[in-house]
Amino acid sequence: MNKRSFLKYLTAFGLGGTLFPTNSKAFSFDNLDWNSDDIWDQIRAGYKLKPDYINLENGYYCFLPEETLEKYIKHIRDVNYQGSWYMRTVQVENKAKSAAALAELVGASPEEVVLTRNTTESLDLIISGFPWQAGDEAIYAIQDYGSMQTMFELASKRWGIKTVKVDIPLHPASDEEIVEVYRKAITPKTKLMMVPHIVNITGHILPVRKIADMAHSYGVDIMLDGAHAVGHFTFNMHDLDCDYYGSSLHKWLSVPLGAGLLYVKKDKISKIQPLLAPFNLDLTTIGYLNHIGTHPVATDLTVLDAIDFQQKIGSKRKEDRLRFLQKYWSNQVRNHPGIMVNTPEDPARSCGIGNVWVENFTPADMAKTLKEKYNIFTVAIDGAGVKGCRICPNLYTSTEDLDHFVNALKEMAG
Repeated sequence: MNKRSFLKYLTAFGLGGTLFPTNSKAFSFDNLDWNSDDIWDQIRAGYKLKPDYINLENGYYCFLPEETLEKYIKHIRDVNYQGSWYMRTVQVENKAKSAAALAELVGASPEEVVLTRNTTESLDLIISGFPWQAGDEAIYAIQDYGSMQTMFELASKRWGIKTVKVDIPLHPASDEEIVEVYRKAITPKTKLMMVPHIVNITGHILPVRKIADMAHSYGVDIMLDGAHAVGHFTFNMHDLDCDYYGSSLHKWLSVPLGAGLLYVKKDKISKIQPLLAPFNLDLTTIGYLNHIGTHPVATDLTVLDAIDFQQKIGSKRKEDRLRFLQKYWSNQVRNHPGIMVNTPEDPARSCGIGNVWVENFTPADMAKTLKEKYNIFTVAIDGAGVKGCRICPNLYTSTEDLDHFVNALKEMAG
């Protein structure tokens, strides 16, 4: 098929302009003017955006900016070119370098961090490897991610443990109100508590250090679900004082699909048994816990590129921008008749993720209407006491995009 025939083929099937969308302005960090009023328009130019809709669902997967994508493709080519030589010589060393850079980003020690494939795998490794005894108890919230809840249910079937669910208040009056919810669920048999660093369906950032201090005072280990935290807002792992932490790097850090983080506090590593046996059963490092065999190593390499992209922008600058975007739209509709914002108003309790409900729609119909009538892509949330759509802008999102979204919400509310 020649070029002219190929273009006719695209047009005939309605594909023209969507397979290879381009931005009008070339992007280069070297040319960015941080003092310019249009700095975020300049950064937006570094993303290849699908023109069919406004994407406000970056929480599932934050696709790569073009700079990172091109480096990822180069890594794929390089690994393919080197073949088994790469896999048998520098693969392990390079993965360790990526894990060390990730540890530095989140304020942990390199010996406490390994790369996994996603948050679910990271936290499953802890739940499945925990030294459970029949009658032990585990605590988690009804707002926790569904597959993590079912992993605890599986542990209940396997080892005879008891699961205890709590309900996180949507709009707490204080940190202490949240801490008390978890404290009241603890009994002498409680061994492990899972807490979301940020609630995935509402964007609520919890006071996890205060919860950890309380849990430890009762001798309870604490595991944090940070699926949406790394690359989203700044924190220091050691300051959190959690025992275990999992995150997905394909979300807010914009690493290719297939990369996650597992953090285990040094003195807890030997407490957990691996799900999959490593080559050496006498290992005493955290590498003992995540032997996964042959895997897409180009993704491991791209972790460094994604961190580099993040640091060129600045983690705190990125956090501030994401919080600004969430407040930009949510403050305009928070007190609007017929609209309910399910994310706390206090800026310290949220960042880029928000949740909103137009009350005369079911969440599913709300998401459908936003997409079909207004060309806005979101995800419906209907459960765990939350009704609405989760709204996740990213660095490329413009205020014009959000103005369109706000106008849509107000029209839908009547």
